[in-house]
Amino acid sequence: MPSAVTPSRRSRETSFDDQEDASSHAASSAAKRARLNINGHAMPSFQNLQLSNGHIADDNDTLQEETLHSRRSKSKHQPGSIVRVKLANFVTYTAVEFLPGPSLNMVIGPNGTGKSENLVLLIGQGTASNRVQHLGRAKDVSEFVKHGEQEANIEIELAADPGRHRRNPVIKCNIKRENNKSTFSIDGKPSNKKAVIELCKSFTIQIDNLCQFLPQDKVVEFAAMTPVELLRSTQRAVAPQEMLDMHDELKEHRQKQKSIQAKVEADHDALQNLENRQRMQADDVQRMREREVIKERVRLLEASRPFAEYREAKAKHVEAAQKRDAVRKELKDLEEDVEPSLRAVNAKQIYHQQVHHASKERKKAVHDAETNVDKIDRKLKTLHERKGELEGDVEAEKTAGKESRKEIARLEQNVVRLKKQIEEPHPDIDISDFNERIREKGREIDEARGKIVDLKRKLEDLNYQGQQKERRVLQAQRDLENLASQAGQQEAKLKTASFDTFRAWEWVKQNQGEFEQRVFGPPIVECSVTDLDCVDQLETLLQKTQLLTITCQTKNDFKKLSGILHDRLRLAEINLQHMDGALNEFQPPVPRHELARYGLTGWALDYMTGPEPVMAMLCANARLERAGLGNRDTTPEQFELLQNGPIENWVTKKSAYRITRRREYGPSATSTNVRDVRKAHVWTNQPVDLGAKRDLQENIHGWQSEAVTMREESDGAKRTIQQLQSTARESEEQANALKVEKARRQKMMTDIRALPSKLQQEEKKLANVKQSIAEVRQRIQAIADKQDQLTRERGETALMYVAAVEALQNRHAELYEAEIMLIEANSDVAFLIEKNASIKQLLSSKRQEVEQRASETKALLVHAKRIIQKIEVIKQNADEALQQHFQNIPREQTSEQLEDEISSEKARLELMHESNDRGVIKDFEQREKRIGQLRERLEEMRDELGDAEERLSGIRERWEPELDRLVGLISKSFGENMKEVGCAGEVGVAKEEDFENWAIRILVKFRESEPLTPLDSHRQSGGERAVSTIFYLMSLQSLTRSPFRVVDEINQGMDPRNERLVHRRMVGIACGSPSTLDGVNGAGESFNSAGTLLEDGEDTRMNGSNASAMNEHGGGSQYFLITPKLLPSLTYARGMRVLCIASGERMPEEANKVDFRRAVEMARGLRRELAVR
Repeated sequence: MPSAVTPSRRSRETSFDDQEDASSHAASSAAKRARLNINGHAMPSFQNLQLSNGHIADDNDTLQEETLHSRRSKSKHQPGSIVRVKLANFVTYTAVEFLPGPSLNMVIGPNGTGKSENLVLLIGQGTASNRVQHLGRAKDVSEFVKHGEQEANIEIELAADPGRHRRNPVIKCNIKRENNKSTFSIDGKPSNKKAVIELCKSFTIQIDNLCQFLPQDKVVEFAAMTPVELLRSTQRAVAPQEMLDMHDELKEHRQKQKSIQAKVEADHDALQNLENRQRMQADDVQRMREREVIKERVRLLEASRPFAEYREAKAKHVEAAQKRDAVRKELKDLEEDVEPSLRAVNAKQIYHQQVHHASKERKKAVHDAETNVDKIDRKLKTLHERKGELEGDVEAEKTAGKESRKEIARLEQNVVRLKKQIEEPHPDIDISDFNERIREKGREIDEARGKIVDLKRKLEDLNYQGQQKERRVLQAQRDLENLASQAGQQEAKLKTASFDTFRAWEWVKQNQGEFEQRVFGPPIVECSVTDLDCVDQLETLLQKTQLLTITCQTKNDFKKLSGILHDRLRLAEINLQHMDGALNEFQPPVPRHELARYGLTGWALDYMTGPEPVMAMLCANARLERAGLGNRDTTPEQFELLQNGPIENWVTKKSAYRITRRREYGPSATSTNVRDVRKAHVWTNQPVDLGAKRDLQENIHGWQSEAVTMREESDGAKRTIQQLQSTARESEEQANALKVEKARRQKMMTDIRALPSKLQQEEKKLANVKQSIAEVRQRIQAIADKQDQLTRERGETALMYVAAVEALQNRHAELYEAEIMLIEANSDVAFLIEKNASIKQLLSSKRQEVEQRASETKALLVHAKRIIQKIEVIKQNADEALQQHFQNIPREQTSEQLEDEISSEKARLELMHESNDRGVIKDFEQREKRIGQLRERLEEMRDELGDAEERLSGIRERWEPELDRLVGLISKSFGENMKEVGCAGEVGVAKEEDFENWAIRILVKFRESEPLTPLDSHRQSGGERAVSTIFYLMSLQSLTRSPFRVVDEINQGMDPRNERLVHRRMVGIACGSPSTLDGVNGAGESFNSAGTLLEDGEDTRMNGSNASAMNEHGGGSQYFLITPKLLPSLTYARGMRVLCIASGERMPEEANKVDFRRAVEMARGLRRELAVR
């Protein structure tokens, strides 16, 4: 089968110049991989054929080279197409290498064998896709490493571009699980992801373009692409980068054009508005400007205030400086007069400081001497402690020696004893007899325990049945007692009315503690009638469900009880109601004292008693507070009064009345329902049921007799159990005694066997102890040497201590001398200071006066400087008018004169009328300036708009015709493809005003009666969309700029007919073959165009230029179609290559058992034999 290829390892191929020498070195280079030439071909080696499970086939099990040469296609790989792929520990693969063909590659294998991983994942990761998400299978690269492994390797060999490469580029990718990183190399040299991406871009490999790279998990994403996105992807697939750049420029220029147009319109409207407002305010502004002149004069005068303030501050500062200098001269004269008296005090103070410093130095010397004495003293104590430790070590060694001598005596006695025991004879012990006797006792124990278990089960059954009988007796006795009580009679009536409600009420009574508040039983047992003459009337008002309703006071209790009764107890006829309202909320429509005029004696609620929640429940359901009772029939007058009154329900002795009013039809729209009063059955006093009493008494007697019989049987079983337990204990004691004896004798045998080893151990211990005595003597001698050394060191340290103590005494004497001199200096200084106190006070007073004058002068200077700074700020911020005014300020003008002039101008200003809108002039001037700016900007934007339109037209004239041409070619190919399968289709460009909205428009027709309709998810089925998608992708084949394209399981949504037609068309386009192909069917048989089976050796050549083109160049770029299944008898062509995935846990250990070539040859041989027969 010429298209079936088993993944194999290639041998290393030599270059063109070395091909003749390659055959002589085939044996040595068989294990090496071929380096392919620029056409993607290599000299294959069949000595080491590697299969998909990573094994190497034997020489005798491979196909002959001549057979493969006769089947190989002569087409060449386009630059950038995939020539070879090698994997290690990648996803599901341990090790594999395969060689894709230059045209159509069919990747076939069951689900789960790694088809998508083979191409989709490894190509995406091996070519350093910018985003792992493009692959559709993982988010982190570490997920591509096979489970249980730490790293994966990918090697992809691409066909070289003859103009740029001397040999095929090889990209390698190493993925580490630990740090989730991947590293790359190109042609064996370390590289980075950016370099790999640039290399792929140079071959126009676009992993993120769904028109070229469509993984299985991205099919839905491709189908969901908008027509706008499809146009961009199509341009990326078939158009040069210049087309994409022009499209982007068109969109950008269009956005700028729209932005400029919007700005021109907005500015034009704003200009007209501003001009209209200027014309309306011109007169008002003229009048207001005259007032502004006066205001400006006031502003200039007020701004001049700091100048007058500065002149006054400067004069005050000059006067204060003169006073300060006079006081300083007085201070200097005084200091010269008292200088001789102060000189003696200063000299004595200097002497005092020197003595004080000397005293501090001598104190430090005393402290240092004391520290040295303490240090030497601590060393003496340490040496003394060390001496005691050494003496203790000597005593310990001597004690150890004594113990060792005792141990020697003991060990010598043990050696003699063990030798004697070894020489004594020993009796034989039969352990098997003990084992048999122990097993016999075990069987007796097991037999007794089995009988005990059976009897205990029987005893448990008897006890359970006895308890059941006793419970029945107790219940029957309670029922018997209840027959004679009112409560018991009511519960009996409840049991008769509804057994499920009776069981529910019994459970509630026994489990009231499980609820938040008390749960009340049905009115039958909870309520009573105060007047038995009214019992018939009351029961007529109440329905059976109301009489059987159990009332809960909280929602939680209601939910809990409902779940228990229905889910756990499985009770069906149950009525529950949650009632949280108070009884006083239910008020009658008429006061009780007015009922007589209606012929009624009271309300139904007045004749019943019971718990408030139960009575509130009855009022809510039966409206007892609004139902009246009467002891006589209703007269016509009373009926008419009732019919027109607020009472809607009442009961007499014989009849029950209910009035229904329809308010929407007026006050006269009423209807009356009358029914007979029924006989009461619930709240009645009836005699005890003797039949029921007799049945209960008979049941009690029978159950008591059965309980007595069961107790007797239980007592007999207990006695038998005690006997069996006693027998089991005796057997167990005997078995334990046998085990103890067996263990004793086994220990005796073990001890006897261990005597030689014990003797060796004791002799070894004896030798070790003797050796330790010699070591003790050596250690004692070593300790004695240390004691001698310690004695010498103690003597030296004692001498050092004596010298340190003498030095400390000398330092103390020097300190005492310095302290006496310090006391004398303190006394002299104090005397002189007291003597010159009056002189110092006079100097201090004069100095304070100098400081005060200096401070005043400085404050005036600071004030003047602040005024200067204020003036500088005013000058910096002053406009031209202020600057001119400042130059003309009179130098002799005072602050008072300036304030008078300001007041005069303000008085003139007050006499003039002031406008309410103080910002009119400013707004007028700003508006005038804004009008000028808008006019200039409008001119600039109109020029810019003209330039943008000119640029837009120039780019569109180059881009649109080329786009129409490319889409026309795609449409032509798409229409032909659809026509081949009996359908119709065309592709066009949907053109809008905005280039961002330009889109690809695909129109298809799958039935003759239909018109061409847009391709979307609403009009076509999934299979029809799949057919249209694959045909659109195939229409890009002849125009595509990508060296290879991948489609994963696109045929899975098609019916068999469409799949067969699409496959045939795909083969024709990808392999460059005509519509009707000579090829082979799915079973590996060769057929010609007429369907005749070809004999082995015949060539399936195709006639015409198309076949020649296919053989030489293929049908376009390299194509990968991944699928888990194919229909039988599909069309195959010479340019195709089928890659069959053989993977899984059941792969054979021997690689030569998996050989697809041999399987094909065997199948063809069998078919030829069948044909001959």
